[in-house]
Amino acid sequence: MNMNDTSRHQTTMKYMEYHPLPIYSTQNTTPNISMPEYNATECATILIPQELFLTLGLVSLVENILVVLAIIKNRNLHSPMYYFICCLAVSDMLVSVSNVVETMFMLLHDNGLLMMMPNMMKNLDNVIDIMICSSVVSSLSFLSTIAADRYITIFYALRYHSIMTTQRAVCIIVVVWLASVTASTFFIFYYTNNAVIICLVTFFFITLVFTAVLYMHMFILAHVHSRRIMAFHKSRRQAMSMKGAITLTILLGVFIICWAPFFLHLILILTCPQNPHCKCFFSHFNLFLILIICNSLIDPLIYAYRSQELRKTLKELVLCSWCFVM
Repeated sequence: MNMNDTSRHQTTMKYMEYHPLPIYSTQNTTPNISMPEYNATECATILIPQELFLTLGLVSLVENILVVLAIIKNRNLHSPMYYFICCLAVSDMLVSVSNVVETMFMLLHDNGLLMMMPNMMKNLDNVIDIMICSSVVSSLSFLSTIAADRYITIFYALRYHSIMTTQRAVCIIVVVWLASVTASTFFIFYYTNNAVIICLVTFFFITLVFTAVLYMHMFILAHVHSRRIMAFHKSRRQAMSMKGAITLTILLGVFIICWAPFFLHLILILTCPQNPHCKCFFSHFNLFLILIICNSLIDPLIYAYRSQELRKTLKELVLCSWCFVM
């Protein structure tokens, strides 16, 4: 692919290459696909500068690195739930890294500072696509895993440490990452098949339904149990577990808001690729990418806001970094 005549959303997701849609670059370039039957002026095209992608990506990357370092540094955060949150931060880092790398290559190429061979461009494109796909698959998997962890904490509190051991948590993490990378690689290399998009969208809805069912059961029964539990230590334990469940509910809500337009985009590719209204929706793909990056940027703020221990460690890391720079 030639970057001079390719828009960001063409180089970011393979689905755009297989399903030819109206292409709009983030720079002032001419669309490389002609759609005479579709009047592009009917849609208000939003042009997003590359510098905004780069800035958001860098901020998100720094935030998530700090979260990972804070969890590693503070022994009070060495528990299965925070291990899973750490993996969620790594998933967000994949989006940030892929965005930063792609944007830097595009800026260097557009300013004549970098020349890339077609094969090199194709390989870079594959790596970026796999990172983004791995991010969404692993994020959904870890959100479901954290929901299951909170469920066990609330309803099997006395047996929690025997059920969710550190060894089992590590095994779950390894399995999720292996499955995510393998599935993403498979998706990218077989992107020409509509079954790939169907699988990805189906996985999205299955994990959302699974997590929603667990949370509904948690909140309903926790409300009933809260009236029956009189012992202070038990009430405190349940309160802490519910706080974790509420935190993950917020994370899930933000994830749905930020990723929903992208999955709707995939659904419309399958259902109405030639419909003028759908094509108008497709033309805003760069905005969907901004939302995805914002999800990676917002998550660390939620971790810090909901966890006093994590917030304290993050402050220490920021102060230490500041003193080191000064």
